[in-house]
Amino acid sequence: MKVVIQRCKHARVVVGEQVTGEIGQGLMVLVGVTHEDETKDAVYLAEKVAGLRIFEDDDHKMNLSVQDMGGSILSVSQFTLYGDSRKGKRPSFMAAARPEAAQKLYELFNAELRSRGLSVETGIFGADMDVSLTNWGPVTLILDSRS
Repeated sequence: MKVVIQRCKHARVVVGEQVTGEIGQGLMVLVGVTHEDETKDAVYLAEKVAGLRIFEDDDHKMNLSVQDMGGSILSVSQFTLYGDSRKGKRPSFMAAARPEAAQKLYELFNAELRSRGLSVETGIFGADMDVSLTNWGPVTLILDSRS
């Protein structure tokens, strides 16, 4: 399981004309699932994301987590994180999990974040989404449960 985390001042997801998720300060998290992922991968990454200290404290050091600063999370499923473009010009998505399995782990990941007291907004799994954010810093990190 992979996540791309972006510290943001504002983020939102729109499907069609409807805003399905919107947050102020917090984390924009793109979530990719591979067919080898299990429950433990979702739990591990949720714990890591919730406690990741990438917000500045009063001394301007990255020392606070999204939990510490009372921020929110916008979580968006993103199968293209498992795109492989080593051969040719068109990426292969063979490493991405089948939608049914991916959705279960994506929803578990979000439930684990919520169980840690975080406010979590989402897009719509499998939908064509317009995602926007104001990256704060910018700060962008990639975490992989297999690394």
